[in-house]
Amino acid sequence: MLITNIEEIPGKKIVEHYGLVAGSTVRAKHVGRDIMASLKNLVGGELKGYTELLEDARRQAMDRMIVQAKELGANAVVNVRFNTSSIAQGASELYIYGTAVKVD
Repeated sequence: MLITNIEEIPGKKIVEHYGLVAGSTVRAKHVGRDIMASLKNLVGGELKGYTELLEDARRQAMDRMIVQAKELGANAVVNVRFNTSSIAQGASELYIYGTAVKVD
């Protein structure tokens, strides 16, 4: 499955358009990560626990979008975008969407 944030794939021709596909996940913060993040705020640096949490959330949301695109018969998703929103205190949604297409 080809995934891109541009409107077309260089060297490929879009032969079918299937429409919008999306995937999402809602994640909550972890108390242990919050404690480590608070300590890291004192000395600075990357909050690795949160980096891993976001990487996992992006991968899960993207996997869900890809499943939806495959079910439609697509072999690519173009114009992909990520969005986040706060659902509740300490919980956020990561949403990914794009246009499912078939390319040759």
